[in-house]
Amino acid sequence: MLFVGYGFLKYQKGNWSKADLLLVLVVSAGVASVSIFPPIGNIFASAFRLENRLFALLVFSNFLLFGLFLYLLNQVRSSNRRSREIVRGLARYYYNERYSANGEQYFSKREPRGEMDENSVVASEKGRLLVVIPAYNEQEAILGVLTRMPKELLGYEVDVLVVVDGATDATEAVVIKQNFRVASHIVNCGGGDALRTGFEIARKEGADVVVNMDADGQHQPEELERLVIPIVKNEADFVVGSRFLGHYEERGSIRHVGVVLFSWFISLLTGAKVTDCTNGFRALRVNDLERLSLQEEQYHTTELIIEASKRKLRYKEVPVSVLRRTEGESKKPKRLRYPLGVLRAIISTWLR
Repeated sequence: MLFVGYGFLKYQKGNWSKADLLLVLVVSAGVASVSIFPPIGNIFASAFRLENRLFALLVFSNFLLFGLFLYLLNQVRSSNRRSREIVRGLARYYYNERYSANGEQYFSKREPRGEMDENSVVASEKGRLLVVIPAYNEQEAILGVLTRMPKELLGYEVDVLVVVDGATDATEAVVIKQNFRVASHIVNCGGGDALRTGFEIARKEGADVVVNMDADGQHQPEELERLVIPIVKNEADFVVGSRFLGHYEERGSIRHVGVVLFSWFISLLTGAKVTDCTNGFRALRVNDLERLSLQEEQYHTTELIIEASKRKLRYKEVPVSVLRRTEGESKKPKRLRYPLGVLRAIISTWLR
């Protein structure tokens, strides 16, 4: 009765949903039934084909506890997802407050231009290309990336948006001082959420093409054209840079071997020729973003490739360079957490 009373009290105060209250009522009813009428355990003994009634109740209790654990895990994940949505919403709100206060817009409010003639490389009318750079504590490295960004590329006006993901250093101040746009998460949510914030801004403000690259200096702004040309020429919808088709300074390392194995696995699942499944240097049409279901916090590159394959986007890889980090520390999880996280992301994205 105490559990039932507590459940109704939490429900009346609005802290619990109807599903939470129903769960408490069902569990309380089960406990009360066994306490008042112990022979009811014979039902479970018969169901599990066990002779001992007490042991049958113990087996059933374990199943019940496992179910409650899964329910709790789902609730925690739902709460975490809602929290991250709030953080992204706040970032977009303050971004609009900062850059649209006087009617100024990041891009003009035109519709995206759509596909170009496949025989043309340079646009007759300037399109809009947004480079989204997630950044977490990259005050030392990001300046070298920003100062090398082109102003125009293949007839597209190039704009840069740095999504500062809960940084505790001066990354945001460095970006603002260089007169680049910035959207800031108040807490660290992960690279996947930083990209989603950038994608949402790109869609809202009518960019034609969005390019992703890292803030640590491993990707080269001078190679942006390689990613964009297949889209401009209408040869692909989603273009990923491959270090193994280009230049990789850490070739032969353990990480090299892991990326090759995971790329082979994704190629097997998708039927596409994937050589570099963890490279965050990529470009895609903004019109295709709404077709992708993106949920990953950290391992977003593999998720994007698999999602693009499931949505029948034309995939292409181009050679790029990936250099060693020269400033700051890597933000990737240490030791086995990274490969296990990539494997989980591959399987979960493929199954959903």
